[in-house]
Amino acid sequence: MKLPNGYGSVTKLSGKRRRPFIVRKTVGFEIDKESEKAVQKFVTIGYAKTKEEGLQMLADYNKNPFDLRAMSITFKEVYEKWSESKFPSISRSNANGYNASFKLCGALYDRVFKELRLADLQGIVDSCGKNYPTLRKLKVLFNQLYAYAMKNDLCQKDYSEYVDITQYKNKNPNKLSREKFERLAIERMWDLSDDKYYQIVLMLIYSGVRISEMLDLKKENVNLDEQYFDVVLSKTESGIRKVPIADKVLPFFRGCYDSDCEYLLHTEDGKHFTYRNYYDSYFRPLMENLGLNQTPHCCRHICISLLAEAGVDQTTIKMIVGHSGAMTMTEKVYTHMDVGK
Repeated sequence: MKLPNGYGSVTKLSGKRRRPFIVRKTVGFEIDKESEKAVQKFVTIGYAKTKEEGLQMLADYNKNPFDLRAMSITFKEVYEKWSESKFPSISRSNANGYNASFKLCGALYDRVFKELRLADLQGIVDSCGKNYPTLRKLKVLFNQLYAYAMKNDLCQKDYSEYVDITQYKNKNPNKLSREKFERLAIERMWDLSDDKYYQIVLMLIYSGVRISEMLDLKKENVNLDEQYFDVVLSKTESGIRKVPIADKVLPFFRGCYDSDCEYLLHTEDGKHFTYRNYYDSYFRPLMENLGLNQTPHCCRHICISLLAEAGVDQTTIKMIVGHSGAMTMTEKVYTHMDVGK
């Protein structure tokens, strides 16, 4: 069947190809410098597995011509264009959240956006190993990108609405273990406790404080003689409390008074630790050295386990770690009786 002049063409390419039919359309003419004759100037609409599929692509294009740039724009390019228009209107923390979600999508960066399907998006969710709140942010990013792409005719269908994260609501896919430090790993930390950064991990374990509470602890709120410190900044009202300093880590607290910094813990140049700096530069490398995949919050888990194993009553445990509410919930989430030093 001969197609009308100017309609376009579907031609089979030579060789063995997954999509052997090229779909293209004449958009003008140009003069060939060597022959000085007018030759057709083509744009490629796409490639098809069969001639019938190619003809349908050509018909769709002629019915509703689209920007051919959309045929090759990648996931990464869509994100860059979307973020360029979105970020000036949102907070820095929200922008950082979107960037964090985008980093999970490395496998999609160079994929043509309009060729992505549900399986591609779902594959990122299923393989990234993140918890439900993080997956929820990831899906929001997908929703935002597809809304932008649909608005700008970069794709014809929104697959983001079908991404399923509900299956991970009560569990994490390939989750990082936060349940406990193994007994031998804690013993190993004691073997390495000449290193002041392993000392900090042990201080966290034997005090049960949140990492933010420890990093924000000022020397003026530490009483070494009576072996306790005051948490004066906390995310909860019950978090404002006195925390005992265990005998075995008291020397580590004393050793922190080696600079003029007002904070008990500080960087090598005597400045206040930020969480990101401490976690990325110190805590995470220490855990990798031990072959562990833990977070600072795990130290609270093990502290409650040690206290429960030592027979400390529930009310006292709550007061030490700054928990409110029923202790049965605390025990359910945190207590692992087989860990200790």
